[in-house]
Amino acid sequence: MKGTNLGEFEELVLLTVVALMEDAYSVAICDELSNLTGRSIKLGVVHAVLNRLEEKGLVKSELGEATKTRGGKRKRFYQLTIPGKAALVHAKSMRDQLWDSIPSLVWEKV
Repeated sequence: MKGTNLGEFEELVLLTVVALMEDAYSVAICDELSNLTGRSIKLGVVHAVLNRLEEKGLVKSELGEATKTRGGKRKRFYQLTIPGKAALVHAKSMRDQLWDSIPSLVWEKV
């Protein structure tokens, strides 16, 4: 397994995979990220990140059944792995520690 450090977008993709559960395929992930972030998200970028996350062992994928609505093509569905969950928990813990380390007085001055 490659390194498990997460970039911001990798973290967002992983969180979206978890949130979508059984419906986590690239187009749905891309649409959900666009809706949540208000940013234009390119499908090719989502594919690249999903491939990288799979190489790192943080997600696994499998092909669904072929459907007539997709011209017989199959969707690739993604699922969080145990190392993926650990990476997300670690990222959240680091963020929480950083937020907690900011004195409340600092926020009053900004």
